[in-house]
Amino acid sequence: MSKVILKTEEQIEQIRESAKVLSNLLVEVAKVIKPGITTLSLDKLAYEFIHDHGGTPAFLNYQGFPYSLCISVNDQVVHGFPSEYVIKDGDLVSVDGGVNLNGFISDSAYTFGVGEISKEAQLLLDVTKASLQKGLEQAVAGKRVGDISSAIQEYIRPYNFGIVRELVGHGVGLHLHEKPEVPNYGKRGSGPKLEPGLVICIEPMINAGKAGVKFWDDGWTVSTIDGKLSAHFEQMVAIRKGSPDVLLNFDEIEKVLNKK
Repeated sequence: MSKVILKTEEQIEQIRESAKVLSNLLVEVAKVIKPGITTLSLDKLAYEFIHDHGGTPAFLNYQGFPYSLCISVNDQVVHGFPSEYVIKDGDLVSVDGGVNLNGFISDSAYTFGVGEISKEAQLLLDVTKASLQKGLEQAVAGKRVGDISSAIQEYIRPYNFGIVRELVGHGVGLHLHEKPEVPNYGKRGSGPKLEPGLVICIEPMINAGKAGVKFWDDGWTVSTIDGKLSAHFEQMVAIRKGSPDVLLNFDEIEKVLNKK
């Protein structure tokens, strides 16, 4: 989309309903993800769950993408294909999904640490998720995109993790990808102004090693250039005055994970 689309209150509520379906899907993934299952089985779950709740997978056939979920394992950053890969103890599994519910689009991602993961992997997950929270805190009317970007970058910097630059957050709601782009690096006070009615996805993609990535021959999968782990968390927020209106949070996912 070439221009920013500001949403009405009614549209934001419709987007919130779509986000509820997606949030509940990620909760279902949290319940079943474990060593021994394939990533393709998670994709099948997603396809059936979304249809059972009156929606369609927003990713399926988007620019030719052949699955309902992007599932990226370990050194894969984003856009991985679900497959017969069997999830193993210690894996990091990023699950990125979207729902189209009555023409309103939601988009979110959560990286799961499966079984016993390394200390480095746990730190990467914790820091990436916390950096998303720092970005969300800046998502209020009157600020600028660069305030979100800078907050994420400043939080990541002391850990010497790599911030992916080739891929960024984005507007969302009536289309899967709308303006503005929301990078995970930048300068405070720069970029487009955040106005009420804007709905965006903030999604830090952070590598344990170098920031560089490589693009696979399948036309979709992106992995770290040095083979080190990557993490990806994504939430949706509607811009309002005073405080961010987060349309999809991770509370229910983490309740499930904490019981495991």
